[in-house]
Amino acid sequence: MMRARTTAAPVFSPVKEKPYVVADTTKISSPAGGGSPQPEEVEWEVRPGGMLVQKRNPEADAGPPAPTIRVRVKYGSAYHEIYLSSQSTFGELKKLVSERTGLHPQEQKLVFKDKERESSAYLDTSGVKDRSKIVLLEDPAGQARRFLEMRHTAKMEKAAKSVSQISLDVDKLATKVAQVEAIASKGKRVAEADVIGLIEQLMNQLLKLDGVVADGDVKQQRRV
Repeated sequence: MMRARTTAAPVFSPVKEKPYVVADTTKISSPAGGGSPQPEEVEWEVRPGGMLVQKRNPEADAGPPAPTIRVRVKYGSAYHEIYLSSQSTFGELKKLVSERTGLHPQEQKLVFKDKERESSAYLDTSGVKDRSKIVLLEDPAGQARRFLEMRHTAKMEKAAKSVSQISLDVDKLATKVAQVEAIASKGKRVAEADVIGLIEQLMNQLLKLDGVVADGDVKQQRRV
């Protein structure tokens, strides 16, 4: 009787799969006194164009200082050449432009490459280089906001002066009231006309105080 030939199954060595390695964005810092290293969080920011990069930390930058560039700011028919760091913001540029043109930073619109730039944006990350041209426009909305702020400030200053003057007048009346109380405490008779006169003067000061329109600290001063 013939035996059936059996074929042994081939033996394969197991293949170890390599795990996917994800780059860790956490820095590891070692404590000053030794011991196990501690993870340090990394802050990120989105640059123009949607690129995610590590947030700039000027204090930790030990490299050479940023180069100084010259930008040409066009305002009307005039050009102003301004020197500043390439890592400055458009807000810092507005302050320098204000010194040249007299236009307040809040009333400025800086346009670079046909796009208005935010005050918080950096020059270098926005593509501004040496001899780049930037257009300065007046911002009507900014002028309106600044006018309202100035008007509000002037009103508050006027209200503060009014409250201070009323306080001085009330202090003088308070001295007279104290004198009347001292006379009455000794059992002496106080003229009714004097008492009525003091009451009327105090009421007049109260009406003046009610007529003062105030907010914030001045309003608190009114209550005092």
